[in-house]
Amino acid sequence: MIKVAGYYPVVTVVGPRQSGKTTLCRAVFPQLSYVNMEQADVREFATRDPRGFLAEHSAGAIIDEVQHVPDLLGYLQAEVDERPEHGRFILTGSQHLGLARGVSQSLAGRTGVLQLLPPSLDELRRFPHPPATLLETLWAGAYPRIHDRGVPSDRWLSDYETTYLHRDVRDVLAVADLSAFSRFVRLCAGRTGQVVNLSALGSDAGVSHNTARAWLSVLETTFLVVVVPAWHRNLKKQLTRAPKLHFLDSGLACHLLGIRSTNDLAHHPLRGAIFESWVASEALKARVHRGLPPAMHHFRDHKGLEVDLVLDLGARVGLTEVKAGATVSGEHLAPLRRVGALVTTADPATEVMLRLVHGGGETFRREGVHVVPWSAVDSVSWN
Repeated sequence: MIKVAGYYPVVTVVGPRQSGKTTLCRAVFPQLSYVNMEQADVREFATRDPRGFLAEHSAGAIIDEVQHVPDLLGYLQAEVDERPEHGRFILTGSQHLGLARGVSQSLAGRTGVLQLLPPSLDELRRFPHPPATLLETLWAGAYPRIHDRGVPSDRWLSDYETTYLHRDVRDVLAVADLSAFSRFVRLCAGRTGQVVNLSALGSDAGVSHNTARAWLSVLETTFLVVVVPAWHRNLKKQLTRAPKLHFLDSGLACHLLGIRSTNDLAHHPLRGAIFESWVASEALKARVHRGLPPAMHHFRDHKGLEVDLVLDLGARVGLTEVKAGATVSGEHLAPLRRVGALVTTADPATEVMLRLVHGGGETFRREGVHVVPWSAVDSVSWN
């Protein structure tokens, strides 16, 4: 973040609510004043008198939840054009779509945009009492307040759903029937780690295909899910083109699915899918927290050959398979090796990296595949 602040007069940090944006920005830039646009009087002042507001913070400021005052961005453009001092204003926002539109229109070329997702496994281990097992890690999720304040995860996530999810939905998209939307969100949780069929999803939720598409974009906009596109790269096969859905926080997915304990999760039919989404989320965090593009895909052909996660890095391609079980067999490695052979045949110059992340505790290499336990996922190079 400091490096980006050395390039631009404005740094914009986006991410889900309660992911730690404010804490991080105030810790990194303690010399800047702090204003929160969720406070009604502050928001009214910035809306009614944007020039006066900026004059009051002429030395620079951290402006939290700036999406509530989109018109301020135009005045901020003029302010930083007049005084283009690096790192002068730090903006945070929880709604990427609306904020991104305002940033692209008013602050293009003047701001660096960074994403902050909830803590990765490595960061969770820095809390006083981090989860010790895979099931505890998946069930609790990664929102920092759960681990920092010791709030029971099921209690906190229930409040999060009510307080933030529904309010953000009202702000981002006028959803008339919140109960229908809540049902849709739970249906999406039931499809985490799976290929998205919008027609089927909409039908199950009782809404149209177009409504399902719009509502899914809301979940993306509020950083609750990531939709990973299919990967093909000129392979001569009939491939699935549909994207794959991943909830970014496994604890929230568990809460929405009614999984109320680690014991419930241990026997739940979606345990493997939740684990796959958790690994995908860890890979995404490792990349976006370093300022790298996601570059994430999935692979599946019409015969069912698939690889859970594909990182297309140009001259290199990383293929990752995810298995929740503790036992790794040869049949788990076969899809990786087959898809790796397809990539090499299509372009012999491409370096192919094969990896399997599993729910056990062993690290080893077999048949050209690097086998990694869940607890070492933070030691993997995802770039």
